Amino acid sequence: MSADPADRRDGVPDLSRLLEAVLSVGSELELRTTLQHIVDGAAELTGARYAALGTTDPGQDGLTEIRTGGAEPPPTGVLSVPIHVQDEVFGHLHLAGKQSDAPFTAEDEQLLHVLAAQAGIAIGNARLYETARQRERWIEGAAAVTTALLTGERAADALLTVAEGARALADADAGVILQPTETGGMEIVTASTFEDPGDIVGTTIAPGSPVLVQLLGGEPVFIDDSATDPRMTTHVRHRFGPSMMLPLQAEGRLIGTLALPRRPGDRPYTAVERSLATQFASQAALALVLADARHGRERLAVYEDRDRIARDLHDLVVQRLFATGMLLESAQRRGGPADPAHEALGRAVDELQSTVQEVRTAIFALQQPPAEAPTSLRGKVLREAAAALAFQPSTRFKGPVDSLVPDQVAIRLLAALRRALATASRQPDVSRLEITVDVTTPLPDGRDAVRLRVYNGEGTTVSWRSPL
Repeated sequence: MSADPADRRDGVPDLSRLLEAVLSVGSELELRTTLQHIVDGAAELTGARYAALGTTDPGQDGLTEIRTGGAEPPPTGVLSVPIHVQDEVFGHLHLAGKQSDAPFTAEDEQLLHVLAAQAGIAIGNARLYETARQRERWIEGAAAVTTALLTGERAADALLTVAEGARALADADAGVILQPTETGGMEIVTASTFEDPGDIVGTTIAPGSPVLVQLLGGEPVFIDDSATDPRMTTHVRHRFGPSMMLPLQAEGRLIGTLALPRRPGDRPYTAVERSLATQFASQAALALVLADARHGRERLAVYEDRDRIARDLHDLVVQRLFATGMLLESAQRRGGPADPAHEALGRAVDELQSTVQEVRTAIFALQQPPAEAPTSLRGKVLREAAAALAFQPSTRFKGPVDSLVPDQVAIRLLAALRRALATASRQPDVSRLEITVDVTTPLPDGRDAVRLRVYNGEGTTVSWRSPL
């Protein structure tokens, strides 16, 4: 498309070229593309070698300048007109260096004003489209995160889900969750990054930090450059540029803070992004509270059910087994050693005693938190056995193992148990395993000891013992 003045008649601009430029400006809804059409159209209409559009408020749209021609403008001969979007000045359109080396004319300025008026309308439409598209993404992302939180994730996984979802939506370098510490500060408890977040997790904001004061007060914090902002005091601040720190607050309770830092030199967050991210944080906080309440109800239901089963086992099964064992012992005593059934009755009594021990072990296991790591030696032995084998082994405890076995001895016992279980799991024909932990039998020198015995039912026994 030529910009030769001969294309104009009697000083009147070529309306066909003007119409073509106007249509090109309004043909896109994506903001950056619209701005590029405006700059290219202005250069072609006026025959300028250089055209640029500089925005008045880069933070509002995340854009600073759009150029064509690729060269810096000459020091003189610049033609500039403002672009208004509704009642505000969006920016200025600058032209320089006509291809004919002639100065810009009144007709050039007239063309530029007409194009700038149409550009204001196109920019307003593109802004509305961009805002609607961003809002849709954040709403869909918030819904996806809420659904994930309410489908049974553990607390740590739930926080990571929030961090990952927010990072993707905000196009951030990292998504970070901080939670209050007992000393009045805040600590990074989970992070979603493109790299290993190990050096980020555990970072603490000290009590009294200006940022912390705002966050604990429920106020969001917006930072243009984390590395230079005096409010930022952590050792990882130099890794990031623009950032948002948003309180996760629901029902008047501060759960933590969602931080979304970008890389150094990245564009700052726009007003729309800040608003949408703040709304996301509020919804995520409410979802975390609801998920925690649901998990609490589920745990309570599980505990109540386990307590009922444990009571039934103790009140019915154990008592009946104990009564049956007493009857058998009585029959064995009446018959005497000469009775042919004496030996069989003895084996039956031993088997019943073993069964009572296993039932009591099952009762103990039912009383342990189902979704948490066990803290007692009994619980750890039961968890190791259940995790290593494809079948349920028989596990017995003799004596007060939890109170007598020190932590260091328990660590060695569990290591020996893992080795024995690993060996058993590699044997395809093993379908039965007996595990015994005994603190009732002292060593030959009289010292108290703990003994571990693992019997696979095929004649192979693994034994381990240690003084207490």
